[in-house]
Amino acid sequence: MNAPDTLARPVSDAAHSALLADLYQFTMLQAYHAAGMHGQASFELFCRRLPSRRGFMMASGLEPALEWLEALHFQSHELDWLGSTGRFSPELIAMLRDWRFTGEVSAVPEGTIVFPGEPILRVTAPIGEAQLVESRILNMIHAHSLIATKAARCVMVAGGVSLIEFGMRRAHGADAAMIAARASVIAGFEGTANVLAGMCDGLPLAGTMAHSFVLAHEAEAIAFEHFGHANPGHTA
Repeated sequence: MNAPDTLARPVSDAAHSALLADLYQFTMLQAYHAAGMHGQASFELFCRRLPSRRGFMMASGLEPALEWLEALHFQSHELDWLGSTGRFSPELIAMLRDWRFTGEVSAVPEGTIVFPGEPILRVTAPIGEAQLVESRILNMIHAHSLIATKAARCVMVAGGVSLIEFGMRRAHGADAAMIAARASVIAGFEGTANVLAGMCDGLPLAGTMAHSFVLAHEAEAIAFEHFGHANPGHTA
């Protein structure tokens, strides 16, 4: 099995790239563009059904989705690569060089409880634009809402006990860790151990000490004493 030559390719920030979409979004966009089909269309994001023994879903991810749409554009090297695939016309590539999202988005507020069939978010834009952003918006809202829903169920079961999000080390990468911290607090958690999420999203930070810190001392009481003196007022 031959590994792809990743070092030879230009790098894009995956979370913000306009190329983060399914291929068919681009092939449909090309067909719309070639046919002169630029009329307005509305796409609604909703959940068809919930898993068994699940009664609701909590909407989350709207703010990151809007930030992505506002900044969305194609970088020159991305369009150069897209053109090199041989799938897309020079006319489409030229159009995408100055492309920006011009549509409108309406949605329920983050933290809203929704049910199957209820629109969570609606995108209204020229049909090619609305189609192009579908994959990434689904990706973002799904991931955020999944964590928020799970966190909301934890809050309900906790019955008023404070909950803190500590999941970064088990998360599926950096983006997932940031999503989990933000979505958990939206759902009712009181803070996160993720320091970057604290800075980027203004989330309250919380944490104690590792087992290794205790093991580094001769006795547990000594470890607690050292930690308390070094972190007055911030032991948790």
